[in-house]
Amino acid sequence: MHRTQLIYILDPMCSWCWGFSPVVRQVLQRAQIAKLPVTLRVGGLRSGEQAILDDNKRAAILGHWQRVAETTDQPFNFTDALPSDFLYDTEPACRALVVARELDASLLFSFLERMQRAFYQNSQDITQANILCELAAQVGYCPEAFSTAWHATATQQATQHEFAWVRSVSVAGFPTLLAVHEQHYTVITNSYQAYASIEPLLNRWISIYAGN
Repeated sequence: MHRTQLIYILDPMCSWCWGFSPVVRQVLQRAQIAKLPVTLRVGGLRSGEQAILDDNKRAAILGHWQRVAETTDQPFNFTDALPSDFLYDTEPACRALVVARELDASLLFSFLERMQRAFYQNSQDITQANILCELAAQVGYCPEAFSTAWHATATQQATQHEFAWVRSVSVAGFPTLLAVHEQHYTVITNSYQAYASIEPLLNRWISIYAGN
């Protein structure tokens, strides 16, 4: 781990994280100016879910998405979202980000946004290996290498270890943005906030620990 860095903790199938996507772009731009590394960790919002959505659950989730859309102005496709046979297990999508980070971290945030856009705007099932591999290829990953790593037992274990790490730093909600210096963690935000709301704290932390 870098001695000074930002860590974005999320689940790619968390609607507030999709709402936070424009804020993440601004954070990345600020971090680039400060020459500050940014990585992400996955938390597993609905990891291991076994029950397909019934009408009540679907209505509740879409109502939640509506609130996110109204708050953040991020686009959602409500018409085709969450088909009746959909299994809302977020572990496969989280595992895809673990793979992407290991294969080429420079493509990681582009892949994340491509995944989110596919799910929330294009109603693609990003719990499926073929969809994830296709999206990975679109941003520059080798689909064969991605598929091999995604299916590997070691990657499944690494994803579970990452969920455990997120719990160990007492992060229970997403999105969360942490600033880290010498193993000391500062919470920049542990919920959706507009960039203007987090910018003063972020800039103050960068001025102290990143030198600009």
